Amino acid sequence: MFDKLIKLSLENRLIVLVAALLLLITGVLVALRLPVDVFPDLTAPTVTVITEAHGMAAEEVETLVTFPIETAVNGATGVRRVRSSSAAGIAIVWVEFDWGTDIFIARQIVNEKLQIAAASLPNGIDRPILAPISSIMGEIMLIGVSLDSVATSNGHSITTMDLRSIADWTIRRRLLSVPGVSQVVPIGGDVKQYQVLVSPEKLTAYDISLNEVLHAAEQSNTNSSGGAYMDAGQEYLIRGIGRVQNLEDIATS
Repeated sequence: MFDKLIKLSLENRLIVLVAALLLLITGVLVALRLPVDVFPDLTAPTVTVITEAHGMAAEEVETLVTFPIETAVNGATGVRRVRSSSAAGIAIVWVEFDWGTDIFIARQIVNEKLQIAAASLPNGIDRPILAPISSIMGEIMLIGVSLDSVATSNGHSITTMDLRSIADWTIRRRLLSVPGVSQVVPIGGDVKQYQVLVSPEKLTAYDISLNEVLHAAEQSNTNSSGGAYMDAGQEYLIRGIGRVQNLEDIATS
């Protein structure tokens, strides 16, 4: 068998050389197009779902947030395994798909399932988000912002709400500007909010429903356009400035 193969190769040297040259060129082209990473990517296509649950303990997060999301994505097309991790104030779910599944199609499938799961989550829970696509060397860094018991700003004591505002609007934005950082998720603290405390007695006295109060508060924080005014060949834009600037603006709405 080998003698015949060697004899055939010697008799057709030109064909053998051309075939070897084609194989060499093909190998070089394939090698140049291979993705390069520190380690080979041996993980199945995975979509990471992150959900923030303000003020919830780990047990509550697992029962009220993680479990509904896991249940929703478990039956998705092509899902081979679902893993999760629940901690105080945050739930992370990893959805692994079959080998060969396009990662963008996988993200679309998970996103469709999250639309269903969002309806069963408790009130006040942030909408589940998909983590960015990262390589196998994607790192997670935890940065803690501590509070000194005597810390003050302009004569006022700094609270955990102030720390959360700093993390949301200052630290997060600066970290996102660092090359290689794909996402920053602030956890913990109290999110700054203004509450409108409604008196049931006054609602009855003025014959106003709670929905009307809610609608007035929502509509008081918008700007509007009134078109344009023409005068002596000049066009002036008419705008209605209605965005809330302080607490008094909310009170007068």
